[in-house]
Amino acid sequence: MSIQREPMHAGEFLLSEAAGTISREAINVAAGPALEPGQILGLISLTGEFAPYNPTAEDGSENAIAILYGPLGESDVVRRGRAVVRLAEVSEAHLTGLDPAAEKALATHFLIVR
Repeated sequence: MSIQREPMHAGEFLLSEAAGTISREAINVAAGPALEPGQILGLISLTGEFAPYNPTAEDGSENAIAILYGPLGESDVVRRGRAVVRLAEVSEAHLTGLDPAAEKALATHFLIVR
């Protein structure tokens, strides 16, 4: 018998955010695999597209600056999404790609990991 895991819901990682939706922005996410809410994101310098945070990259995505708000399906073209980019407290247990460097970088955008 296999155990089914319910996917993360949009914003499930949020503990608190600023009034209204000031914490969120509409973003363009680079083509690639499906992503779940809570994915740490970096910004690819050349294209201005967000991509999963990759600490060993050299294209801008090595700098954690946002957290994906809702799920995105796999795509071979740029996808439109939403990200939490400022003024929020987030649950460490619900984040994907978090490491000490990402946690420190997110804090500079007032994205506080609890």
